[in-house]
Amino acid sequence: MKVFEANITHQVSDYLNDILKNVVTIEKANQKMCKAFGFIHFFDNEEDLQILKETISISQNIVSEPDRAEYGDFQTNTDLANKVALHLTTKNVSPEIVIEPTCGKGNFIVASLKQFDSIKKVFGIEIYKPYVWESKFNIIDFYINNPTENKPEILIIHNSVFDFDFKTIAKENGTKEILIIGNPPWVTNSKLGSLNSSNLPKKTNFKNHNGLDAMTGKGNFDIAEYITLMMIETFQHQKGNIALLVKNTVIKNIVFDQFSKKYNISEIEKYCIDSKKEFNVSVEASLFYCKLNSNPFFECAEFDFYNNSKAKLNFGWLSDKFVSNIDTYSNAEQIDGKCPFEWRQGIKHDCSSIMELDKVNGHFVNGLKEEIKLESDLVYGILKSSDLKNTVIKETRKHTIITQKKVGQETNYIKYDFPKTFQYLSEHQDAFNARKSSIYNNKPPFSIFGIGDYSFKPYKVAISGLYKTFHFTLVLPQNEKPVMLDDTCYMLGFDKLEFAVYSLILLNSVTTVQLLQSITFADAKRTFTKDVLMRIDLLELSQIIDKSELQKELNYLNEIYNFNLTLDLWYDFINEMKPIKNGQMELFA
Repeated sequence: MKVFEANITHQVSDYLNDILKNVVTIEKANQKMCKAFGFIHFFDNEEDLQILKETISISQNIVSEPDRAEYGDFQTNTDLANKVALHLTTKNVSPEIVIEPTCGKGNFIVASLKQFDSIKKVFGIEIYKPYVWESKFNIIDFYINNPTENKPEILIIHNSVFDFDFKTIAKENGTKEILIIGNPPWVTNSKLGSLNSSNLPKKTNFKNHNGLDAMTGKGNFDIAEYITLMMIETFQHQKGNIALLVKNTVIKNIVFDQFSKKYNISEIEKYCIDSKKEFNVSVEASLFYCKLNSNPFFECAEFDFYNNSKAKLNFGWLSDKFVSNIDTYSNAEQIDGKCPFEWRQGIKHDCSSIMELDKVNGHFVNGLKEEIKLESDLVYGILKSSDLKNTVIKETRKHTIITQKKVGQETNYIKYDFPKTFQYLSEHQDAFNARKSSIYNNKPPFSIFGIGDYSFKPYKVAISGLYKTFHFTLVLPQNEKPVMLDDTCYMLGFDKLEFAVYSLILLNSVTTVQLLQSITFADAKRTFTKDVLMRIDLLELSQIIDKSELQKELNYLNEIYNFNLTLDLWYDFINEMKPIKNGQMELFA
């Protein structure tokens, strides 16, 4: 049965019908609900009272379940909510105030009422009005079946978590033990924005990313992360605990930010859950737990939620280094520094159907299956993440059109120097205009990003940012032209083949693999990023690597790929990596 589009059991419906059928005023109705169940302002207005009375007097009504995507809605099942609350009792959590910032159907509130008899007041905030009612009905159902349980004051408030004033709760309950519990939305601000959702915080670059980072991804923050940080910042100076179900990336980001923010939280713990089983979604998520009002912790212990007797691993800060596995990090920490060469991301054009080409029977064919004629000058081979499987690559399966040699370069020259290419690009101007990213605003026609002198280096060492393979690839020129990589890849560029091969050997060494395994997170959207790769100190590694191992690897590459390389330039390579007199690093040969 449903009322206000909210599920209500016949038991609750019959009970409410019985105690409210003769009630006329909202004041009297609210008094009855407060006395029976502890609700403060159960009814907001007379209209709600009358609608409820009329609806529950009818035996059945059916309303279809709405689409909840715009709220990032993954409701926590009763069993999981109960297990979370039960787990908290093992940590001697005994709250007087319980706050659920996005309470949904109220399962965490009911679980808390079931487990903690110390509760004096409950605050549940929910933007979706049917869930506000369903929370209330579920709480009533709990008390009908458990009439002797403690009945604190309960406020279920219809409001957006981003508009609600949590600071007042903190101020009014400064001496009481607080528990913040729940399951904030598992979506990003860009996802909600694309759904035209009203369930968004005011537009803000809340981590202060620079302009390009904010435009190209780092500004796309997780809503649950925003809410969790809001809870930490508001309540960090009060006695209590936080227990929220969030994506693993949220927990990683919170621990990462601890180094600069130094929030007053400790005993930071992550309890991995089976999201497919609990929510039927393929998302890596966990229970985030921490203790408030304590000296800042900079590490997080990771457990299995279903068998948490022993920590699986610890991640966090060691001095000024952020690592994913503190236990194994010591094997390679000596090369955790700064790479003397600058890692670069591949090209970005967001127009693959036009810009990326196959070669079929000597002709170029685009993603629209159009056979096209172009001058070859602006066409280069290109590799994607999925192509970087072998140790050395000499040929590409795809090609791309490179319209610029540096970001922002004027593209008028194409019209005069390469008329066939210009005509082709112009015929598909609409595809370029349809690109959504703001990075293309006010840029020359057919603009690309991730392009510079480094893109045209003949020899490259590259790795996929997406795949979890700790393996680097040497990319050689094709038809005497440098090969490009797309923006899912990262690379170093060199003018000398020897320098590229020396780097390849160092990057594929056991020590480098151990470092990367200790500073990358398997559940990250991108296992490797520029920030991660820039931590590989190739200069330090070049000075500690076993020279016999170096020669052995070089001999192997010579034999397999018909190179004829020696270590004659090894010390030139090392000198290339050393700081020059003005304190800057000489990046490329």
